Formats: sequence, structure tokens, C-alpha cells
Amino acid sequence: MQPPRRCRLRTWPSWTSRRHRLRSRRSNVYYGWWIVAAGFLNQGLAAALLQRSYGAYVTLLQAEFGWSKAALSGAFSMQQVENGLMGPVQGWLIDRFGPRLSMRVGVVLLGAGFMAFSQVESITGFYLSYLCMAIGASLSGYFPFTVVIVNWFERRRSRALSTMQLGGAIGGLLVVVVAFALETFGWRNTAFMSGVILIALGLPLVQLVRPDPTQAELMAADGAVSAATDPSSAGQARQSDGFTLREAMRSPAFWLISLGHGSALLIVSAVNVHVILHLTEHLGYSLALASLVVTAINAAQIGGTLLGGVIGDRYDKRLIAFACMAGHAVGLLLVAFAVNAVMVFAFAALHGMAWGLRGPMMAAIRADYFGRRAYSSILGMSSVVTMFGSILGPIVAGVLADISGGYQLGFTILAVLASLGSVFFLLARRPAVPIEAPV
Repeated sequence: MQPPRRCRLRTWPSWTSRRHRLRSRRSNVYYGWWIVAAGFLNQGLAAALLQRSYGAYVTLLQAEFGWSKAALSGAFSMQQVENGLMGPVQGWLIDRFGPRLSMRVGVVLLGAGFMAFSQVESITGFYLSYLCMAIGASLSGYFPFTVVIVNWFERRRSRALSTMQLGGAIGGLLVVVVAFALETFGWRNTAFMSGVILIALGLPLVQLVRPDPTQAELMAADGAVSAATDPSSAGQARQSDGFTLREAMRSPAFWLISLGHGSALLIVSAVNVHVILHLTEHLGYSLALASLVVTAINAAQIGGTLLGGVIGDRYDKRLIAFACMAGHAVGLLLVAFAVNAVMVFAFAALHGMAWGLRGPMMAAIRADYFGRRAYSSILGMSSVVTMFGSILGPIVAGVLADISGGYQLGFTILAVLASLGSVFFLLARRPAVPIEAPV
């Protein structure tokens, strides 16, 4: 005879059990993608409120204070100097203390810099506040997120980096919103509220960052087999570790990639600073219409970034970068000599697509060539070289515009220099990993 069944009362699942199930579901997602999501939002905020909106602020500052184009370009170039010089320091800080500390400090500095900028009355105050914003953006933005994402991804590295930088492109679409706020509320109120938004949203995003997948007790990479999990690959452990900084700097590839990257930034930085001024002063566009062109650039950049995520891990990144340089150069010549809207929006399509496709390749190709062993230091030292492109682009365009009364000459020279610099990518062959002496 079977014992009688006990009657069990059905109860609603407790909050603890439901929370456990939610955590279990989240665990199915590789945590590196949560970091990519945080980087996506970080880049979107920085692009919308600072990087892509700088040209709109320049237009209003020049109208109010009468500062020259060269002086306004100097602030942007100062940021590039700061980025270059901070690169090696950031690499050391991340290696020593991890990324979270510098990112928290950077978010606060970026927001405080915007608030100080909203109160400036002189070119000195503008430079000081912009320097504060520049340091904050460096410590909290692209550099630390790139280093962390490279540590978390191997097989899908280009896709992850492209997704992060897609945030910057999408954030650039909000330039129209920022331009509307500038015209409606004034540049001072817009700058102050931008600082508040950056701190309020930036600090929570930092909390999602974990520097290393091993420390997070997750898989060593995004599905890639490592020597730790597969004894048959133990002989490749040195290959996966990669180069030290000194070894990387001894290879021609380090310098060729850096010089090619710097050549591209000649055009990118000049466009970011001067294209709105060129459209409003020389082509007669309104600020709103000029901002629409910038929005078109960012829309094309989104397409390029998405394409980079698809093809970046499949094809030779050198050739992709070389092709993109042609898009940058031809696009800049089109807007320099534009006589109608078709040429202007063709520039936006070519430049934006080339920018979105090439940008993630710069970080991915360094990781492919030199590995993760000293990636933060290698990326930081590379920025010392690439900063010269970011510095010279706006200055050359601004100085020649002040002298000649237009941007045609400056844009043409920059397009030619970038075209010549594209050859560096073709010459940048993957170096062989140095063999360690037996111990």
C-alpha cells in the first residue's frame, strides 16, 4: 500500500528565487558585452556633448567674442597634445591601478570642465576649461574602454570595438539636438547642463567596468581557446601574450600603423573643428542646416562602423584602412570645392563611411599585431605619434583660412597629405613575435 500523497500548497515564487533566475539568465550573456554596452553609451555622450558639437560652439564663440579661427583651433589642438602626452601616463596608470579609478576621476573632471566653460569670459578661461574637459575625456573615455575591451575579446575583437565606437556615431546624430539647445537656451546654459548630464550618467557606467575576464571569474576570452584550457595550445602561449612595449617599438609595424593613423586624423580633426564654419561662412548654410550635414556624417559613420563589425575580423585590416583613406581624401576635396548640396552630402557620405569603417580597425590591428600583454602601454605610446595628425589638421586649416579667406587651400593640402600617408598602412606587415630566451 502506497503512503498517501502530501498535499502541497502552490505559492508565488519568492523575490529571492525570481532574482536568482534573473541572474541566471544574465549569466548566459558574456560579460564583455556589458562592458561594450557601457562603452557604447560613454562614447555616445562624449560625441554628442563635446566632440561632434565643438564646431557649433566655435561658431557661437567667434560671433560673441570675435576670437580668430586659429585661436579657436588651438584649443582643439591643445586637446590632441594632451591626449598624446597622457597616453603613456594612462597606460601606466591602468596597468598599475586598473581602469576604474582613472575613469571616475575623468568623469568628474569632464563634467566640471563643462560647468567652468559655461562661465568663461576670456580666451584664457576658455583654454583652461577646455583643458579640464580634455583631460577628463581622456581619462574616462575611448582609451580605457578600448584597453578593457581588448582584454575581454579575441575572436570578436573587431566586432566589439566597432560596437563601442558605434555609440560615438549615434551620439553624433544628436548634434542637431545640441544645436537646437544652443540656439534656444544659449551656449552657457547648454554647456552647464551638459556637465550635469555627463556626471549623472557617466559614474554609473564606470561601475560596469571590470578590467580582466580572469578577475571576473568568467571565460578567458569570447569563446577562443587558450593555453590554460587546452594543453595542446600551450606552445602558443607566448604568441597569445604578445609583445612588450619595447619589443613593439622595435618593429616597423608599430611606427607605420601610428603614422598611418596620424595621417587619417589630419582630416578627421580638421573636419570636426572647421566644417561647420566652412558651411556657414563660405557656403551660406544656417547653423541648423550645417548641423544636418554633421548629422549625415554621423549617419554614414554608423553604416561604416556596422560594416567594420562584419568584415573587420575576416579581411586584412591594412587594406581596409588603405581604402578608407581614399574616402577621407576624396570627401574632403568635395566639400572644399562644393558648389551644390550634392557635393556636400557626398562628402558627408564618403567621410563618414570611411571614418566609421577605419576607426575600430586602428585599435583592433594593434591588438592583432602586438597582443594583450602590454596593450595599454602600446596604445598609449602610439598616441604620442598620432597626436601630430590631430594637432596639425585644425591648425593648418585654420591658419590658411585666416590668410586666404577660405578653406579650399587648407583642405586640399590636408587631403594630399592624408593620401600620401595611406601608404604607411600598406607597408605595415604583421611582425613575428620575438622568441624568449630559455630560462
